[in-house]
Order: sequence, then C-alpha cells, then structure tokens
Amino acid sequence: MQHSQTHLRSRPISAGHLRAFEAVARHLNFRAAAEEMALTQSAVSRQIQSLEEEVGVALFLRHTRAVELTSAGAQLLLAVQQSLPRIDTAVRQIRQSAGRKSVSLTTFASFASMWLIPRLEAFQRDNPEIDIRIDASDVAVDLEVADVDIALRYGTREAMPSTAVRLFGETLTPVASPWLLKSSPPIKTPADITGFTLIEAGDAHRTHLEWLTWRRWFEVNGLERAQPKRWLYFNYAYQMVQAALTGQGVTLARSSLIAESLANGDLVEVLPQHRMDSPMGYWLIAGPRNALRPEIKAFWDWLQVQAITTRETIGEVPDPDTVDNID
Repeated sequence: MQHSQTHLRSRPISAGHLRAFEAVARHLNFRAAAEEMALTQSAVSRQIQSLEEEVGVALFLRHTRAVELTSAGAQLLLAVQQSLPRIDTAVRQIRQSAGRKSVSLTTFASFASMWLIPRLEAFQRDNPEIDIRIDASDVAVDLEVADVDIALRYGTREAMPSTAVRLFGETLTPVASPWLLKSSPPIKTPADITGFTLIEAGDAHRTHLEWLTWRRWFEVNGLERAQPKRWLYFNYAYQMVQAALTGQGVTLARSSLIAESLANGDLVEVLPQHRMDSPMGYWLIAGPRNALRPEIKAFWDWLQVQAITTRETIGEVPDPDTVDNID
C-alpha cells in the first residue's frame, strides 16, 4: 500500500481536474464553481478530492460556510492561472488555423526587413487564402526538426546543402543619400570617401564577415592606411542602410538588398566603378517534409520570380547552377 501511494505521488498529475480546482479557488465556493462549470456540486467536489489524492496534500480547508486555500493550494493556483490561459490561447489558435493554407519561413532579420517584407504585400494580394508566418532570426534553425517550410539563407555555395537554390549573389558598393552628397564635397576617387562618416557593422571584423568591411574595400583600392572622418557602427545591415538614408554617412551596402532604393533614387552609388565582389549569395532551401504542398510551391515560385527582378536590377546574369528541386 505504501509503495502504491509513493508511486501515485511521484507521477505527473492528470490535467482533467485543474479547471474545477481553478474555479473553486477563484470563487472559494463549491456551489458557485459548479454553476459556472454546469456541473453538480458533488461532481466538482469529487474532482477536487481526486486532485488532492493525486497531489498528496489538501488543497482547501473546508469550513462550515467557507472554503480556504491551503499554502499548497495557493502554490498550485499560481501555476494553474499562468498555464490554463496559455493552453486556451494555443487551442483557439489551432482551431482558427485548422484547414487554412499556410507557409512558414525562416530567414535572417536584415533580409526579412530589406528584401522580403517590402515585396510580401504583392503575394498576399494575389494569394489571400494563404497565411504567411515569418521567423526572422540570425540563428539558423535546423530544418530537420523545426516547424518550418522554407528557409532563406545567406552564405557561400560550400556552406549550403546540395538542394539549395541560388536566388542571387551580391556586390558591395558605397552608397549615400543624394541630399548628403549635394551638401558635401564631391566624391570622385576612393580617397575622397575618407572625408565622410563611414557606417559599418560593429562585428564586421569577425573572420567570417571580414569581406564586408571598409578596411577590405580600402585595401582593394590601394588605400591600406586610409582613415575616415569618423566611424558609425550598427548591429544589422538594415540599420546601416537606414542611417545612410537619413544622411548620417556613407555605407558599404549589399547591392541585392538595396536594389530598389537605388532604383528609386533614395540612395546613390557614390563610386559605381569601384564595386567590390562578394563571395556570398542568397539561397532558397525547402524543409524536408512539406515541399509538395501547393501553397509552398506557390510561395517558392513567387520567391524565384522576385529573385529574377533583383538579379536584373543589380545586373547579374542568371546562375547556371540554379536548380529548382520542388516539382
């Protein structure tokens, strides 16, 4: 008997009686809790008794005309009040999304902000029945275990799986707002850029991002010892571009992410003849389980059409190794 009681009290409790417990604890009245739950008072009482037997201690002090929580009951109530609303919300969301078409996508924050989101309205307009969920994080998720349909990644060909489809590559080019250039001395040579504030990623000098730095651009242009007027550092590419858009300096931007800003004149290439090639590219990867769903195929195809536009804007020819692996 003692062994069975120990076993009973060490296992996780069943969740079936927790709503009755929460209702009684909130009302401190069995009758009111029973009315709220459309049960008999004796049925609620039995549920509380069963819960107390599972927990192993009394949860209520039962007086003649009142009910009072024990310290253990108060401790359990705190957990239940935090957990039940979250469960209810999750169930409500599941019910609302049941039967709906959806596509989940993971990518890094700057790409989502600068390339994907500005274009997304067009897809939503043409496909109103498809819900899109975007997880923008600079930490790459494992597609084998994550609940993700498509990944948009950034890196070299060697770092990508064999099934990855190349969207486009990039070059790096100095850019600034046109009104900053109008109010400043003209930039005719790479050396002239040192008269401006230069905007750069604060962590760009890590080994794998060294090619993004102004230092590398200066070296390519024979200015190994050049120093700018001042530096301005940010964490993300979209922050750097935003600073350039507002006239705070010149940034070495990724051409594929600013193609539209260049096309509409919000940014200007200050030395277009001094672009610098990048070894990196942007890649499309399908999750391993949901590649054949029609809504994923529709979004996949739309992304590739958008990539063609970007390649044309930055003057890049189609990549011969691009292979669509979703049929």
